[in-house]
Amino acid sequence: MKLISWNVNGVRAVASKNAFAWVDELKPDILCLQEIKAEAEQIPEPLFSHAFTCKHVNSASKKGYSGTMSFSTQTFDKTDTAWHIDHTQEGRILEHHFSDVVLFNVYFPNGQQSEERLSHKMKFYSDFLAHCEALRREGKGIIICGDVNTAHRPIDLTHPKANEDTSGFLPMERAWIDTLLDQGYIDTFRHIHGDKTQCYSWWSYRAGARARNVGWRIDYFFISKELESKLKDAFILAHIEGSDHCPVGIEIEL
Repeated sequence: MKLISWNVNGVRAVASKNAFAWVDELKPDILCLQEIKAEAEQIPEPLFSHAFTCKHVNSASKKGYSGTMSFSTQTFDKTDTAWHIDHTQEGRILEHHFSDVVLFNVYFPNGQQSEERLSHKMKFYSDFLAHCEALRREGKGIIICGDVNTAHRPIDLTHPKANEDTSGFLPMERAWIDTLLDQGYIDTFRHIHGDKTQCYSWWSYRAGARARNVGWRIDYFFISKELESKLKDAFILAHIEGSDHCPVGIEIEL
């Protein structure tokens, strides 16, 4: 199965640029979108020709803000919005169950706005991991994809030293990813590609950052170790434009 995740920074804006054309070429089995900034009835149809069996939308209560959407060629056994984690109703989580696997499509909070939002982000991180661990204790394999809003290591952004005091690269944020890995999750891109550098998934719109590849790797696929033997590939589709993020993906036997 090919799973692809993309923070679109506005699904209507991406659709207006015809920036979903690659979906018909790559034909993912599951496509997870974040920051759709739309309610279900506002999403243009069709976005692409590729035939998905089901679509799920979790919009934020605040109009034009946040939100997640998932497409799949197979029907999920169950889909939830994990409201107890996303208690501010920002549409940040879609939780999909199929067989003995749970796939999370997540748009994690950004902590740059204020200390309050940074605290919210850290609580979201903690509550989310606790929820994943509870599911693992039930015998579930876990796949987490989306915009995590944190670069893990210095090789995951162009200017690590200059951003040591910036939310998105703070020690406490990076330590959460350390904890995630320590508890038995795998950063699929690093698992496949090791310490390969200059691999980013987000670039500022300012100062021609994308053209100069001055970026951050803040979009991920994590899998629990139970699924390690099933992982076949992980990739970043840096050539796909339409958002300030690019899609990332994995190939996995499920």
